[in-house]
Amino acid sequence: MALPLVDGIFPALIIAGALNSVTGILQTGLLIFGGSATVAVILAEMDGSRREQLTSILLLGAFLIPIAVTEAAIAETIETLLNFEVFHRFAGLVILAIAAKTASSKVGEYLPSPSVIIGLGLVASFNPAGAELVVSPDPSRLINAGAAAGTGVGFAGAVAIFAPRLRGNVDIDLFRFGSSVALGMLALDVLGLMPTQAPVALGVLGVTALFAFDPGSAADPESDVTADASSAGADFDDAPAVESPSSRSVDGAVADGGDDVSGGVSAGDVAGEAVVADADDAAVEDTDDDSPEPGYGYPGEGESRAPWL
Repeated sequence: MALPLVDGIFPALIIAGALNSVTGILQTGLLIFGGSATVAVILAEMDGSRREQLTSILLLGAFLIPIAVTEAAIAETIETLLNFEVFHRFAGLVILAIAAKTASSKVGEYLPSPSVIIGLGLVASFNPAGAELVVSPDPSRLINAGAAAGTGVGFAGAVAIFAPRLRGNVDIDLFRFGSSVALGMLALDVLGLMPTQAPVALGVLGVTALFAFDPGSAADPESDVTADASSAGADFDDAPAVESPSSRSVDGAVADGGDDVSGGVSAGDVAGEAVVADADDAAVEDTDDDSPEPGYGYPGEGESRAPWL
């Protein structure tokens, strides 16, 4: 969540005017500070109870929001050193690069990092003619910056609160792909290429969240194991009954003049018991193999990516 403040994406969006409206604040908070990476980390990697996760997120927000406000104040001075029209294009390009990296890690290997793109934008748009030290920054810009960071923190807190419900029921790959499409829409909006003023990026993100949530995708491991055990027991009940050694009467060695006594066991009986024991062991092994492995798998571990990624 703090990466946009480190690699310069957030100041670039401030300078590009992406936070001048309520929809812009929401889009920046949900897609830049939040997004699929935050969801994946909370659901798949973050340890501890719900209270501990919320505490960690709030502590991060206590540092994140003031830093975002500070960068917004500094951005006004940096803006006086740049040609806005040129830097505006680089701000859109950096969002497109993030969208491509989000959609496919393989494609991201061939793209420059966001900090490199922003650095090139600073060099290309550098114009010291109108340089000015802004001592009194615009309060509305500071408020918008803090609101955008706060939106990201609130989004992460909501994911942590509902994590027990979401864990295992959200398709992370699908959500990541949809988030990359939403970032692409945001980039087009920043570049001024979107033919409408409607918040398309927010709409794409909402539809993505709706499709990525599948309550029936996570099966209960305990119920599956119980069902397998019940089916195995039914199969065992249908098998022909085998008499125990104590219930069979066989001929054994007797004293002179004595009668046949039950209780002797022949070699054939021992072999029959061994076959039954082997069959029982095989049934147990089949039951163990058929039981699913519980747990939440992180995207890309032990399975191939979705075809469109």
